[in-house]
Amino acid sequence: MSGNGVAMNFRKKNETKAPHVVIIGGGFGGLHAAKGLKNSSFKVTLIDKRNFHLFQPLLYQVATGGLSPGDIASPLRAVFHRYKNIHVAMAEVVDIDPRVRKVILKDGEIAYDNLVIAAGSSHHYFGHPQWADIAPGLKTIEDAISIRHRILKAYEMAERETDPQKQKSLLTFVIVGGGPTGVEIAGAAAELARSTLKNDFRNIYPPDSEIILVEIGERILATFPLQLSVKAVKSLKRLGVRVLTGCRVTDITDGAVTVESGNRETVIQTGTILWSAGVKASPLGGIIAERFGLQLDRQGRVPVDPDLSLPGRPDIFVIGDLADFSHQDGKPLPGVATVAMQEGQYVAGLLKKRLQGKKAAPFHYYNKGNLAVIGRNAAVAEIKCFRFSGVPAWLVWVFVHIRFLIEFDHKILVLMQWAWNYFTRKRGARLITCEDMAVHD
Repeated sequence: MSGNGVAMNFRKKNETKAPHVVIIGGGFGGLHAAKGLKNSSFKVTLIDKRNFHLFQPLLYQVATGGLSPGDIASPLRAVFHRYKNIHVAMAEVVDIDPRVRKVILKDGEIAYDNLVIAAGSSHHYFGHPQWADIAPGLKTIEDAISIRHRILKAYEMAERETDPQKQKSLLTFVIVGGGPTGVEIAGAAAELARSTLKNDFRNIYPPDSEIILVEIGERILATFPLQLSVKAVKSLKRLGVRVLTGCRVTDITDGAVTVESGNRETVIQTGTILWSAGVKASPLGGIIAERFGLQLDRQGRVPVDPDLSLPGRPDIFVIGDLADFSHQDGKPLPGVATVAMQEGQYVAGLLKKRLQGKKAAPFHYYNKGNLAVIGRNAAVAEIKCFRFSGVPAWLVWVFVHIRFLIEFDHKILVLMQWAWNYFTRKRGARLITCEDMAVHD
């Protein structure tokens, strides 16, 4: 008995406690940081207020009835169930206490040795928060369901409307912001009207809908080469989308958008307004700035060192949309999924090297290209020095998005759904459900 007790005490004294890495956020950055530490010597806790990872690049397809929410959302526990060192906590982070190395939750706290903050971003209405209820953005499943409700309900209301002016307003859809999300929503909404719903009504003709894309800059898809922006405009116009560039939205009210171009102001009567004009970093950025005495940039992003750690705090990393990484070419990296994925993978690799007593080179983002889909057989692509559009770009877009879906069954389901939609021009998820009404009404 005594011999066994001595042996047990000896083991306890010589056991090395696994360093605890806490990751805040189950988006692309947090997910890839956790995956990079699977089966490692670290104990990992992934915290998110949702119990699923959302594949945001395909949210617009949920919003326009092409896919169902479950097609693009993966339960985090299912993603990590095979990796015993990774724990998932569904909780809301409200503060960070760096003095005692603890993450403060709404209903508790979690201690950490290393902290990875990947809290993402939200909509930015540029000083007009009152527009949010009238012109929803597209960041969450709830946003997509609300937008789907608004679009489909507009057609149902127009079918019963006897006043021609009110009917015209209901069949006018305005999308504010000409980046990839705005372009994708505009193209999908146009295809919904001109193909899927074409013969479904008796008192209205959906192809007569007016879909207007408003962009404050001189061209849409400003991060793409000029020639691809021009091709995107042509593709949108073929779908019947009206593209307004150099136009600033000055006011949004229930039923109208006021647009200013030069010295001229125009009021567009519309029943549906959608927002894709800007994003700002998570409110957690303000807490980080206060705790560590940092200055946020205009979008609320946190400045980070070349290794993505906070200045003077090598144990805390900020990645994804929340990070202001300006060490590569003097400009912050864009808030896109590929940046967040690479940053998550880098931090995981850095932590493993540190544990081995090795140093890691500074983070470097490898831009593998830009893709934006406009509609059926229409997309634009910039991959390294190659720039192309049309069917080839559309096929690349399809297979890139299938590849990056998290779970294998989702890859199969989405591919089958897209094939069905392609050949039948039908969108099976165009339902106005009680869930929609709970979100919107």
